[in-house]
Amino acid sequence: MKNTALTEKHISLGAKMVPFAGYNMPVQYQGINAEHATVRNGVGVFDVSHMGEFILKGDGALDLIQRVTSNDASKLYDGKVQYSCLPNTEGGIVDDLLVYRIDEKTYMLVVNASNIEKDWNWIQQYNTAGVEMHNISDQTSLLAIQGPKAADALQSLTDIDLASMEYYSFKKGIFAGVENVMVSATGYTGAGGFEIYFENKYAEQIWDAIFAAGAEYGIMPIGLAARDTLRLEMGFCLYGNDIDDTTSPMEAGLGWITKFTKSFTNSEALLAQKEAGVERKLIGFEMIDRGIPRHDYPIVNAEGVVVGKVTSGTQSPSLQKAIGMGYVTKDLAKEGTEIFIDIRNSKIKAKIVKFPFYK
Repeated sequence: MKNTALTEKHISLGAKMVPFAGYNMPVQYQGINAEHATVRNGVGVFDVSHMGEFILKGDGALDLIQRVTSNDASKLYDGKVQYSCLPNTEGGIVDDLLVYRIDEKTYMLVVNASNIEKDWNWIQQYNTAGVEMHNISDQTSLLAIQGPKAADALQSLTDIDLASMEYYSFKKGIFAGVENVMVSATGYTGAGGFEIYFENKYAEQIWDAIFAAGAEYGIMPIGLAARDTLRLEMGFCLYGNDIDDTTSPMEAGLGWITKFTKSFTNSEALLAQKEAGVERKLIGFEMIDRGIPRHDYPIVNAEGVVVGKVTSGTQSPSLQKAIGMGYVTKDLAKEGTEIFIDIRNSKIKAKIVKFPFYK
């Protein structure tokens, strides 16, 4: 099992550590609900250094990205970030990812930890023009500083004007005395904030500086469990749960990152699917009756017939109610439709609601 550059730091802070995507990761410190509230209302720090980073360089870099991703990367400019996915040839998704345009011929792709090798091999097989590819995942640390107080908590550490940064943009600069840190106005919580990329050797220096600067804002370390409840309240997909090799972007509500102004892997089939309409859709639901939906629980109709399954579910700390996501047949996918979750052979009532759950 791999460690991040900050594993010893998490252990010293009393984090509960668990194996996640081949890494030893902090799942919680003082408790999910407290950590969740810290990010929603203040500022918290996640070590997400397990994520993968690839650099693509050269004349053909953009063309390669255009062929393997669903979104239109030609719309990017220097310092801009884009959410996208890697479609497979069977109608599913290899992974979802972020595309960073560093300059006209240099891009960084940020992929899910469990898919680093799979994604690398997938992109490499399309690299027919000899684009320079570097997998910098093992040398790169990534911290997500999330919450409405993130800009205030971090501003003393950098000359970059954090408050004026546009969502899904990034800048490189000096951060906590370290040069060439990439500061990105992105995140997976819906609470605002930044993600910062830097070399492993600076991890403790940067971590300590962030906690010193953020002390007056009540900054806290946050584990992966609260990351999951935060992203679920926003209706953000988690690869391996809500999207995978068998789910199409159209079914998953990711038509907005699937641009048919260009040709990409399996684009003809996905366009046909868009035009014909999908048979099942990813929906959000909240529980009416008591019960917490969990991954893979069956979704049934009033007659008890299975019409889909839960992909993610939790007790929402912000809303104080149980919520979930899952796929259902298209006839049941309308907002307000009553469905039932099969929880240990009992039909528990729920209703379909619009994303995000937390507004």
